[in-house]
Amino acid sequence: LSPRGEGYNLPESCIRAIAQIIDSPAGVIWLRRFSGDYSQAAHWNMPDMDKVVIDQNDALVKFLVQSGWVVDLDEFRRAPDKYINLTLPPWLASRLQLRIIVPLIHDNQLLGFILLAKPRAERDINWEDIDLFKTVGVQAAGYLELMMATEALLEARQFEAFNRLSAYVVHDLKNVVAQLGLVVANAARHKNNPEFIDDAITTVENAVAKMNHMLAQLRKGDKDAIRSVEYVKLEKVLRAACNARAVKSPGPVLQLRCEGAVVAASQERLEAIFEHIIQNAQDASAANGAIDVILWCDNSQAVVEVKDTGCGMTEEFMREHLFKPFVTTKGNAGMGIGVYETRDYVTSLGGRVEVESTPGNGTTFRMLFPLKLPVGVDLPVEGQKEVAH
Repeated sequence: LSPRGEGYNLPESCIRAIAQIIDSPAGVIWLRRFSGDYSQAAHWNMPDMDKVVIDQNDALVKFLVQSGWVVDLDEFRRAPDKYINLTLPPWLASRLQLRIIVPLIHDNQLLGFILLAKPRAERDINWEDIDLFKTVGVQAAGYLELMMATEALLEARQFEAFNRLSAYVVHDLKNVVAQLGLVVANAARHKNNPEFIDDAITTVENAVAKMNHMLAQLRKGDKDAIRSVEYVKLEKVLRAACNARAVKSPGPVLQLRCEGAVVAASQERLEAIFEHIIQNAQDASAANGAIDVILWCDNSQAVVEVKDTGCGMTEEFMREHLFKPFVTTKGNAGMGIGVYETRDYVTSLGGRVEVESTPGNGTTFRMLFPLKLPVGVDLPVEGQKEVAH
């Protein structure tokens, strides 16, 4: 039953291992599926019977569940009275080449069963054979249960990864819709203004670029999008993020206390998380409040701080809820993944996120990034790309 190299098929190996007990040359195994019914999982030297699905209420299943017996089909055909309440389905009763039914019991549940062909040489099946069948049936069921649980876990993780990526895309799409909605809201009043038309076209181009990037992420997966990075000047990204959020009050005020800070990141994703943190500060602050976006550096790292004069947060909220996905204080207006995504991405770049806040006294959201080049050293090639390891 133990794995033996690439291409190992556990259900088929269970048939082979149990068939050796009576020198059976063939067999087939049925396993319980999510629906509760039983279907073929593997066959060995026997015709494929994958179209045969056994209902969980079938008389054979009920008998195996209630008794846990190993069924000798030759004995059943000679003396059916020994197997009270056992009725074979027509497709099984007509297959005279089959000899043994071995139930696979795990935690008092019928995980499945194995049908074995008659041995190569005619022989009697005695009580020692039956006891051995029961023992190896339990052992095989344990292996198979572990296999099925592992497959279910892998499938759940795949869905989790897809759902996580979808949540990020929906979150970014919400911001794109907000941009386009702003254009539509002002179109009737400013449609004859050439400057407005130019700004509207620029906004639409930006929205199209973002949506194309999101589609690319969905096609190749989030990990590929994270690993492809480039040299990015933080001041350039911060200016873009502040300009994008200047449409709402209080507008962010950018303070550059160092210049030439370069990090290795995705410029578009970095701009998106800066926009989100500034937007959170705006949502938490009154229109006459203040939001400062500050960039400063030391020898090894660049620090971006977003300070607001908003309502602030309690220690309990920051500890228990702030960085948990799908937890939001914005009701239906928020998705609850922006701060989680920010910390996740900054951490993937080798940085970290810190938050200081007290109720009624505002919040400071601090992001620390490892510098890719010494401050003031220009890029060797503008936009030169590298792969993050």
